Amino acid sequence: MKIGIYGGSFNPIHKGHTELAASIVQQGLVDELWLLVSPLNPLKQESASGIAEYEHRINMARLATEHIEGVKVSDFERFLPLPSYTVTTLHELHKAYPEHEFVLIIGADNWERFPRWYHAQEIIETYTILIYRRPGYEIDETALPPSVQLVHAPLYDISSTEIRETAKEGKMMRKWVNEKVAEYIERHQLYQ
Repeated sequence: MKIGIYGGSFNPIHKGHTELAASIVQQGLVDELWLLVSPLNPLKQESASGIAEYEHRINMARLATEHIEGVKVSDFERFLPLPSYTVTTLHELHKAYPEHEFVLIIGADNWERFPRWYHAQEIIETYTILIYRRPGYEIDETALPPSVQLVHAPLYDISSTEIRETAKEGKMMRKWVNEKVAEYIERHQLYQ
C-alpha cells in the first residue's frame, strides 16, 4: 500500500490540514494518509509555552479526522529519539512496515528550506515527495527532481499560529477549526 506521511506539530490541527489530507487521498495520490503528530520539529521555533502538550495535539488530530476516509492519525514519532528528523522517521517506518511504500507530503514553505533538512538529499533519492502549495511560496514544477511532484489541492490561507493567537484572546476561529476541536481547545483552556 502507498502511504502518505504528512507530519507536523498540528498545534492545533485545522481545516487546512484536514482538507488537504482528504484531497490527496481522494485524488488517488496515496492509498492512505497518516498524519504524524510530531513531538518536536527541529526547524520550528515554538517555545515550550507556545506548544500544547503532545497528548492534546494527538487527541485534537483524532477528533478532526475521525470521519475522513483514508486519513489516520499516528503517534509513531512519539517513540523515536528527539529531535524528530524526517529521514529517521521514514527509515523507521520502512523497517516497521516493509510491506508499504512511504510518500512524504510537505508544504511549499518546507520545500523552500528543504536543503537545510537533515539528510535532505538522501530523502530525495530514496522517497517520493509530494509538495502542496502554500500562500506566498511559488514552486517551479520544471525545476523539481524526478522524485518530487507538485500536488494540486485546495489552498488555505490559515495557520495554526493565527488560531493560537485568537484563542489567547479568548476567541475561536470556528470557520477554520473542526467544531469538536474548538470545543476541546475551550474545555482544556489551551493556548491561553
